[in-house]
Amino acid sequence: MSKARLQKLGTEQPNLATAALDRRGAREIAEIINAEDMRVAPAVARALPEIARAIDAIAAALSSGGRLIYVGAGSSGRIAALDAAECPPTFNTDPELVQFVMSGGERALGHAAETQEDWPALGRRDIARRKPGKRDVVVGISASGRTPYTVAALRYARSHGATTVAVTNNQASWLERVADIAIVAKVGAEVVAGSTRMKAGTAQKMILNMLSTGAMARLGYVYGNLMVNVHVKNKKLWERGVTVLERAAGVSRDAASRALKAGGSSVPVALVMLKAGVGKAEARRRLKAARGNVRQAIDKRPN
Repeated sequence: MSKARLQKLGTEQPNLATAALDRRGAREIAEIINAEDMRVAPAVARALPEIARAIDAIAAALSSGGRLIYVGAGSSGRIAALDAAECPPTFNTDPELVQFVMSGGERALGHAAETQEDWPALGRRDIARRKPGKRDVVVGISASGRTPYTVAALRYARSHGATTVAVTNNQASWLERVADIAIVAKVGAEVVAGSTRMKAGTAQKMILNMLSTGAMARLGYVYGNLMVNVHVKNKKLWERGVTVLERAAGVSRDAASRALKAGGSSVPVALVMLKAGVGKAEARRRLKAARGNVRQAIDKRPN
């Protein structure tokens, strides 16, 4: 994309509300940024129909043995990596279930590697290594919607049968054209012109939270609004697991703690034991038959 066309993007425009930012006091700067951030949630709200479509697609893919694969570069790639990394500790999912592909690889998480995002061949190469197919959903994230690395990766994934989703902050982008579902959150000009780690990045974080959390909720990896699949690897998480059991099963703290121990430190197993009145072996059998859906394992005896 030419320099002239780049300057026409909404996220690249100068922001009149933040003019002379460098001459403002600290409190004023904070107030200005806060006021601009208030524009993000309404922009995301306008994309809720497309977000819902993507949640359904992701839940369907994961339930059929597929994967959710994020693709991005720079700030967008780092936001995608964060969401993918948070799924195993939050939902106790296999790390292979939600993955990320980033321009520059994992090293780019802590070191700038933005020069590589200009090369479509690298995007095709990196996504090809994950062998996307018809059971997978591949989500490309790019504030401009024109990052060559991300566009090429999404195009490759779509050509190999994967369902593709674009998450961008500018309308009518290249990324939209290669996506089955386009999520566009038009947040407008940034506080610092072109610094899309700010409002655009915040919108992307909100959207990816919705996609992963929404899909996991549809799959029954939460119970009500409780983190029932939390993996109790340390004292804090053990306490969280006990609290989940207290609230979900309506039992005392001592009873919840005993159940968690009896369930082999598995919150889902302990909850099924408490709610369905079964032993550990039966609770595990139910959960396996229900593919980890805790509510289904409690409410009915799977075949």
